[in-house]
Parts: sequence; structure tokens; C-alpha cells
Amino acid sequence: MSDRPSNPSQSLTALEQLIAVVAQLRDPDGGCPWDLEQTHESLIPYIIEEAYESVDAIRRGDSEHISEELGDLLLQVVLQAQIAQEAGDFSLAEVAQGITDKLIRRHPHVFADTEANTSEEVRQNWQAIKAAEKGDDETKLSSKLARYARTLPPLMASQKISKKAAEVGFEWEKVEDVWTKFDEELGEFKEAITQESRQRQEEELGDLLFVLVNLARWYDLDPEAALQGTHERFLARFTQVEAACDRPLSDYSVEELEALWQVAKQRLISSPVN
Repeated sequence: MSDRPSNPSQSLTALEQLIAVVAQLRDPDGGCPWDLEQTHESLIPYIIEEAYESVDAIRRGDSEHISEELGDLLLQVVLQAQIAQEAGDFSLAEVAQGITDKLIRRHPHVFADTEANTSEEVRQNWQAIKAAEKGDDETKLSSKLARYARTLPPLMASQKISKKAAEVGFEWEKVEDVWTKFDEELGEFKEAITQESRQRQEEELGDLLFVLVNLARWYDLDPEAALQGTHERFLARFTQVEAACDRPLSDYSVEELEALWQVAKQRLISSPVN
């Protein structure tokens, strides 16, 4: 434990070492062939993967793995900056300076004389400053919603889009109206499955999922947390089923697997992931 950085200067030294290691990996003269092949685009899957693995470690409260996964995520930032620097686009120093300037600019209640005594006041100030920075396009709600759809995972984007649209009045009058819309979309999805093209089926499935996200919003539920809970329950039960089998799962009938599933479900009924 004693070799871990304990003050800003030690952290800076560790970061400088990481930057030097990545630069050496990307050195055409003696670097790593795999690292030398990487581009901004080829590293996209790794950025997403490392971000999600960091989130998983945080959710599990596993400090050791949080540190490890954040390191993997930091590597992706340094790699992207190294590739950009080689192309003469920007450096890691410019990335760091840019976010530093943004934080100072968007926290005038800390670094200037603006007052903000609540989190809501901070949020309002942040949004106002952000809108001014982005210009006219960012003042249009459609531009914001398009950015959510373009940059966020689909389920998260649906949450943001429906919430922002509702804030300006693009909303059902009562939750019963949302349920009516759900029934309508479910009927259209069933019809598309039997009569329409695959593209039409996906469109109707998307409409149905979007209404479900809106129902979750009306009931103040988090659809991502709900789906994650379902994953955990399924995996806990599936693990029990697998442990109870003495031959490959494919050798069991559907009825046998269902019976094993019900046993696993009852066994885990009092589990936190039930």
C-alpha cells in the first residue's frame, strides 16, 4: 500500500509515467505492433467496454476493481490523446486544459462571484452556461434530443429524450393515457410480427419499448436498474439450474428445465437478487 501515490505530485509522476509508456508502445521504432495498428475508431469498443466495467465495479462497491477499471479507462483516454498528438491534432495536455477551463467556467459559484446554494441552482446555472457556449443550435430542444439519440446507449437515450420532452409540455395528461398508448403499441407490434417486414417489426418494437420507458418515468422507476435486476435474478437462477444438471443442458427437455428453474426460483426467493 505504501507505494500508492498519496499526494498530487506523486499522482502527477504516475500519470507522466503512463504517458511515457503509451508513447513507447506507439513508437514506430520498437513499439508494440498491436498498439501501433490502433486508430481512434478501432479503440471505440474498448472505451465502451472499459466504461461499463468501471460502472460494474462501482456498483459492486469493489474498491480494488474500481481502481483497476478506472486505470483501464484512463488508458483509453491517454491512447486516444497519443494518437491525436501523433497526427498533430491535439495533446493530452490540451484535453486536460480544456476540461479544467470548462469546470472553472461552469462553476462560477466556486470560482467567481455567482451564488448557488442548492444543487438545483447549480444545475440551472450549468445548463444556462452550457447553452450559451453551444450557441443557437443548443437552444433548440430538438438538437439536444438528437445528441442524446446519437451519443447515449438507447435505453438511457430514451429516458433523457422522454424526460426533456415532458419538461416542455410534450406529455400525456395522466398515466392512464400512457397505458392506453402502451396497449395501442402492443397491438401494432403483434400485428407487425405476423404481417409486416422485419424493418417494420423493429420499428414497432422500438415504439413499444419507448412507451415502457415513459411508463417507468411516470412511476418514478429506473428502467436500467430494473433491467439490471432482471439480469441478476436470471443469472442467479440459471446458475442454480446449471449446478443441478449432471449432463449438458441441451439434453434436457423444456419441461425438465422449467422444473429445475422453479426449484431455483424458490430456493432464491429470499435472495437480494430474487
